[in-house]
Amino acid sequence: MVFIHLAEGYEEVEALTCVDVLRRAGIDARMVSVTGNLTVRGAHGIDINTDMLFEDADYDECEMIVLPGGLPGATNLRDHPGLTAQIEAFAKAGRPLAAICAAPLALAAHGALEEKNATIYPGMEDHLAGAKATGSTVTVDGNVITGMGPALAMEFALALVEFIKGAEAKKEVATGLLYDKIGKI
Repeated sequence: MVFIHLAEGYEEVEALTCVDVLRRAGIDARMVSVTGNLTVRGAHGIDINTDMLFEDADYDECEMIVLPGGLPGATNLRDHPGLTAQIEAFAKAGRPLAAICAAPLALAAHGALEEKNATIYPGMEDHLAGAKATGSTVTVDGNVITGMGPALAMEFALALVEFIKGAEAKKEVATGLLYDKIGKI
C-alpha cells in the first residue's frame, strides 16, 4: 500500500497523477489527509476527498510514503508532527520515500536526504540540506525518489511504479497511457 499525503495547498496535478498511475499499475494507492478533514483543498482551489485521515493510517502496512508538492502544501506536510515522525522512521529503516516539486524540502528537513542525490523545483535547491541537487527531472537514489515539478508528474509516477513493480510494469502502464508516444519509454 502506498500513502499519498495531502495537506492544504497541495499541487493537484502531482497528487492525482500519482494516485491514478499507481492504481493503473494495480498498486493500492491511498490518499491520506493530514488536515483532520477528509476533504482537502489544493493550491488551485480543487477539493479532493481523500481515502483516510492520517490518524487512521497504518504505517506498518505502508510500503511507500509519497509527498506531492505545491505551496503551502509542502511546508504543511513538513510541519505535521505525525508525518514528521513517519518520515524519520522510514528514513532510518531505509523504507521508500518519494516527493516531488517543493515537497523534497519536507524529506530534507527531517534528515531523509542526507548524502542522497535529489531533485526539487528549480530555485529551491537550498532546501535540499544534506543532499546533492541533481537538477534532473526525476532522481532515484536508494530508497528515495524525487521529482522536479508538475509537468514531470507522469514521469515521477511511472518511476514509482518501476520502483515498486519493476520496469515491465512501468512499460505496460506507460504504453497504456500513450506515454511511449512522446519518446519517453
